[in-house]
Amino acid sequence: MAKINLLPWRAALREKRHRRFLIVLGALSVAVMGGLFVLDRLIDSAVERQLARNGLIRSAMAQLDGRAEQIDALKMRREQLLERMQTIETLQGNRSDSGIILEQLARSLPDGVHFTDVKMTEGTIVITGSAQSSNLLAQLMRNLDASHWLETPTLIDVKAGPEREGGHDRLFQMTVRQTLHAGGPF
Repeated sequence: MAKINLLPWRAALREKRHRRFLIVLGALSVAVMGGLFVLDRLIDSAVERQLARNGLIRSAMAQLDGRAEQIDALKMRREQLLERMQTIETLQGNRSDSGIILEQLARSLPDGVHFTDVKMTEGTIVITGSAQSSNLLAQLMRNLDASHWLETPTLIDVKAGPEREGGHDRLFQMTVRQTLHAGGPF
């Protein structure tokens, strides 16, 4: 038995194992490459889905931004309308005040005193007129002060007017403030 050569058999077995190793290596390489390709496709599709979701979110945000701008515009318009309503309510509330003030001025006017100009600015009434005497002018101021709608008559200027039969008229200018209370008796 010394003449038995096992080298060719071992070489053939080694060659068979080497071919099997290469086949397994090739199959594993193909499987790994296929797995990487499938994984790449899955990642690409996940990225595309996420990009689609991001686009959908962006479009929804743009719509919401447009709605928010509309809401802001509506809020501004609402504030403007509320201001207008408040102005109208104030005007409606003060509507009769002018007539009452004029009536109070007429009631306070003694005989011998005449108004030539009456101007009202923000609750202050500037009266220009003429009186036959200083006593009548003082009476006018007392009457204005006694009114519930008028307060603090202040004489600004008194001048001697043109001469008439029996003396000189007194030309005067005074201010009176409208009281802040609403309603009540005259």
